[in-house]
Amino acid sequence: MYSIGQIAKMFDLPISTLRYYDKEGLFPDMQRKGNQRIFTDRELECLRVIACLKKSGLEIKDIKQYFVWCREGSSTYKFRQDMFNKQRQEIENEIKQLQATKAMLDFKCWYYDQLLNQNVKDEAELQSKIDLGEMPTTVKKAYELSH
Repeated sequence: MYSIGQIAKMFDLPISTLRYYDKEGLFPDMQRKGNQRIFTDRELECLRVIACLKKSGLEIKDIKQYFVWCREGSSTYKFRQDMFNKQRQEIENEIKQLQATKAMLDFKCWYYDQLLNQNVKDEAELQSKIDLGEMPTTVKKAYELSH
């Protein structure tokens, strides 16, 4: 059992955010002792799911819907699975975009290394080499991924 202060430190969240999550119904089984919220391992798991779904791009209203489905039971398994599949696909798309961005950065780092290390006399010569595909394999792959 954990206090709200302990949970706030564990998850690096303001106490007000935890209170807001509770108010929004994101801790459906939270126990109280008087006015004190009692956080258990169940709420820790809820927070892990909330953090995951937020990082995946879901808004609180959609995360709240997930917890409504959880309370509704087994008849909502498909809805919940669909939600996670959709968010996973969005993350996979974002990863692809980031990989293309990284590939461009890798290519440009190599590009300027060639110029700064005087492996070529100028950008025109370097561009000619690029046009002919005269690049290390890893750089060529990065170039192709980024273009």
